[in-house]
Amino acid sequence: MQFEIFTDSSANIPDALVKERNIRIIPYKIYSGDVETDCLSAPSFREAAKAHYAAMRAGKDIRTSLIPKERMKEALSPVLKAGRDVFFVTISSGISGTFAQAALAAKELEGEFPERRIVVADSSNASMGEGLLVLRVADLRDMGESLDACAEWFENNRYKVNSSVTVGDLKYLRRGGRISAAVAIAGTLLNIKPILRANGDKQAKLVVCGKERGRKKALAALLAAFDANCPSPKGQTVAITHADCEEDALAVAEELKARGVKEVILEYYDLCTGSHVGPDTVALFYFGKDRRAAAEGTEKAPSKHKAPAKSRI
Repeated sequence: MQFEIFTDSSANIPDALVKERNIRIIPYKIYSGDVETDCLSAPSFREAAKAHYAAMRAGKDIRTSLIPKERMKEALSPVLKAGRDVFFVTISSGISGTFAQAALAAKELEGEFPERRIVVADSSNASMGEGLLVLRVADLRDMGESLDACAEWFENNRYKVNSSVTVGDLKYLRRGGRISAAVAIAGTLLNIKPILRANGDKQAKLVVCGKERGRKKALAALLAAFDANCPSPKGQTVAITHADCEEDALAVAEELKARGVKEVILEYYDLCTGSHVGPDTVALFYFGKDRRAAAEGTEKAPSKHKAPAKSRI
């Protein structure tokens, strides 16, 4: 290996793959009252996630924060001191300030270790959208590709990861400023389920791109988006994350396998970013069409006259 790969826990990569592919994770922390929880501290992520989303259903208020540069420097320093370079992938800069903190950390560390190189890469994704990119970089590294070659591939392909997301309860999108209170109330009364995706902006965000009446139609819409944006599903590795609704996630996985998908990575939704979409969220991630080529005006972005919601992760 020519360099070490780091990413934040938003990448949502299952523990077995993290170990197998020698990927280093810097975790987010979540807060409930005065209690701080490390998103990777539990011995079983599955059990921790089930408890987390059960607590959210019961009304527990969860707060999140970005990863500060000090914790990044603490994680990267031993690797740099050992004489290895770093490729560090973060959640989209349009969702969190973590990328900016990583860039600051890299600048300071390069001053301390001038002979070493640190590439900080904005994934323009979250959850396993970010994770799929990290796994591809691990493939390239393990085939002997250089740090520069991996950085070039990453820049050319990060917008080719597509996502389709639906949620169980609209109140979490309302809290995050992605929909208004009026829309959340009306949607709940009418059983409207929004469909979201990461857009093609320079600082990619999760935006509403459609809506369906009822859960069954919403899940079908995830598959319809996959059919529209993934011209070559056969042989693909795709990923599904869910916020404690495994039955629905498995149903989507079976439909994908029927389409010829090679492998489906199934995992509980990362605790930090999952706190902003809420229990019963299902998210689908895959390589497909470049999101920047989407027709202008097809996504329902927030009004330009409203201030963007303050980043909380």
